[in-house]
Order: sequence, then structure tokens, then C-alpha cells
Amino acid sequence: MSNTDRLWLPYCGAGPTPAELWTRWNLDPIALALIAGLGAALIAFAPGRRRFAIAAVAALLVIFVSPLCALSSALFSARTVHHVLLTVAAAPLIAWAMPDPRGKPQVAITTLLFTAVFWGWHAPVAYGWAMSNNLVYGLMQAGLLVSAVAAWRAVRAAPPPAAVAGLLGAMVLMGLLGAILTFTPRALYAPHALTTTAWGLTPIADQQLAGLIMWIPAAAVYLVFALSILGRLLRPQPVVQPA
Repeated sequence: MSNTDRLWLPYCGAGPTPAELWTRWNLDPIALALIAGLGAALIAFAPGRRRFAIAAVAALLVIFVSPLCALSSALFSARTVHHVLLTVAAAPLIAWAMPDPRGKPQVAITTLLFTAVFWGWHAPVAYGWAMSNNLVYGLMQAGLLVSAVAAWRAVRAAPPPAAVAGLLGAMVLMGLLGAILTFTPRALYAPHALTTTAWGLTPIADQQLAGLIMWIPAAAVYLVFALSILGRLLRPQPVVQPA
């Protein structure tokens, strides 16, 4: 094992080659227990939203158990897909699987908190720390998921104008980070300096692909949600005829 391999030993193991990818399932009993426990809790507290809980569990299995977990050790672009699925697929499903929110929704605060957490963990130093320490990696994943769930729950409970504003704010901030990564002229993420070649990518090309994923499809998810809320808001209401 090289010095680089010893330094960067991510939770999902060393980055796989294309030939071994489909043998790299993560069967960590702690991860499996946490996912199963979350699914059971969601169903127990809001049984009428069982379909959202089941979908959330399926998304988490793809994120943490499937070979995507190992691929994200090799490619920063795969790590970006991993984080995007966590925050715009698993998180809203969990938010809708939970009981109805109580109290006044703080859309602006939760959106800013989520984007601060997302940006923070994609700073090269913080990212490198998470990729070399399993405890820090767990903190990164938990921080991203919890902050994203909080933001989506606020959107779910907020009046349509506030929900749309929060979604559009998240879209802009997600897209801005993606644009920065796309146009930065040098590779920023040391854990992937030697792991992309097997996949036919240079580190800078891998980083640019990651930026494009954040900038276009990830940001577009927020836009689609915002447009769907606007569509419902602007839809003509049926006229009730007097008896």
C-alpha cells in the first residue's frame, strides 16, 4: 500500500477499478442497522406515510450500500452524485415521511444552514479530513442529511411563496458552488489525485464533471419543486355554485 493509500482511506474503502466495481457492496452492519432503524421509526411515527419511508430507505441503500459508495472513493464526481442523492432524494423523502411539522417554518434559516453545511463539507480541507477519518465521514454524512431534512421540512410546512423562495435560494447556492468547481483551473481535492485515471478522467476533469452535476441536475431539482408549487398555486380553483 502506498503512502497515499494510507493517508486517504475513506469509509467505503480504496477507490475501485471498473473491473471490480460491482463486487464492492458495503455491508457494514452499523450502516445497515441505522438505515433499518430509521425506516422503522418513520413508519412507526407516521404509518400513513409509509410509501415515503420505504422510498427513503431504498435511496439510502443506493447511497451507502450499493457500489456507488465505493465509486465515490475513486471519483469526486461520484461523491457529488452521492451527496446530491442524499440531499435532494433521501432528505425530501424523509421529510415527507415524518409527521406534520409543528410551529412556524423557518425556511430562510434552514435553507441557509443547509447550504452552509453543504459548502463547508466541500471545502478541500474539510473534505480531505472526512476522507481520511471514518468518524469525521460520519459527521459529514449526518450533517448533510439532517440539515437537508430540516430545510425540506420547512419547505413542506411553509406557505407557497416562502417555500418557492427557499427552493430558489437553495438552487442558486447549489448552482453557484457547481459553477465554481466547474471553472476552477486546478484540481482541489487531494484524495482523488491518484484515483481517477482508471476511470479515464484526470482529476481536473473529474472535478469539472462534479461541478456540472451540482450546477445543472442538482440545482434543477429545486427548480422543479419550486415550479410544481407555483403551478398548484396558479391553477384555477373550481367555482362553487351556490345551492
